[in-house]
Amino acid sequence: MMSHESLDNGPSERARLLLKALIERYIRDGQPVGSRTLLQDSGLDLSPATVRNVMADLEELGYITSPHTSAGRVPTDRGYRFFVDTLLKCRPINRQEAERLRQRIDSNARDSRTLAASTSNLLSALTHLAGVVTVPQQKNAELRQIEFLALSERRVLAILVINNREVQNRILELDRRYTQDELIQAANYLNAEFAGQSIFEVRRKLLAELEATSRRMNRVMLDAIAMAQQAFREDEQPGPEYVLAGETNLMGLAELADVDKLRRLFEAFNRKRHILHLLDKSLTANGVQIFIGGESGHRTLEECSVVTAPYTIDNEVVGVLGIIGPTRMAYHRVIPIVDLTAKLLGSALNSRA
Repeated sequence: MMSHESLDNGPSERARLLLKALIERYIRDGQPVGSRTLLQDSGLDLSPATVRNVMADLEELGYITSPHTSAGRVPTDRGYRFFVDTLLKCRPINRQEAERLRQRIDSNARDSRTLAASTSNLLSALTHLAGVVTVPQQKNAELRQIEFLALSERRVLAILVINNREVQNRILELDRRYTQDELIQAANYLNAEFAGQSIFEVRRKLLAELEATSRRMNRVMLDAIAMAQQAFREDEQPGPEYVLAGETNLMGLAELADVDKLRRLFEAFNRKRHILHLLDKSLTANGVQIFIGGESGHRTLEECSVVTAPYTIDNEVVGVLGIIGPTRMAYHRVIPIVDLTAKLLGSALNSRA
């Protein structure tokens, strides 16, 4: 039987204040928090015995736990979740910082891949954690023009112009050497057939035309379709492609310093599947999403929190960005940075659309 709190009603107001003080201290110092420190930080007029009782109640509720090597307490995933949802007060980034952030994003607004990479690096630099940004995937992206440039032997550079300003370069490995005249003829055919159509439609029609009309196609048309199929092939990985930066920042954090934990985490970064799963869920959500520890559903991320936000072009969600760090991250700072950066990245992409 509990003395102060109820599993049904959650922590009392007094317990909430103590939990908030405990988590803020632990985020700041990374050390288990004792009742004496907690009493000082909370500013409450309570006896040490009362504080110990409340801490025992919070532990029974599952919000904090006591490491074997210390008499102090640390937050659990459930404690962090209650803190983030109920107790946390985020202050918006001030106008000057926001303007500096906007300028740094705008200065790198050349193409979407470069912009995603630079924004990922920027998120990492601002938080000293790992930044992640998916490359924009517009459903209504339209092909404006395609060109081919011979590189060497059987390698060809495909240059795609998407939505007027977006330029994408793809290196193709072909089955024979093509002259520049042949490449120009192929590009002319593809531009005449597909310019102004959505990328989705181009992919669909390429398959359909090759299967249905290959007997009627001349050599130029067949070559053009073969090249275009490579240029417009979809990524082998499911979900969005993403750019990760600053993952080495995580190596210096005590919570993730264990060699096995780091090895599993970096393997997850390399395989991408677990990260992509979280980012994919974030694409369909509104606003900032926070996955704390085990909430990710992946063992490799049990010691981490992931804070994400989608970004849009013309009110359509085209990607997501975020921060990966320890559960003991400074949520009050990370959340506004992720939120504002998503808005600024969308704005930068809109200005180029």
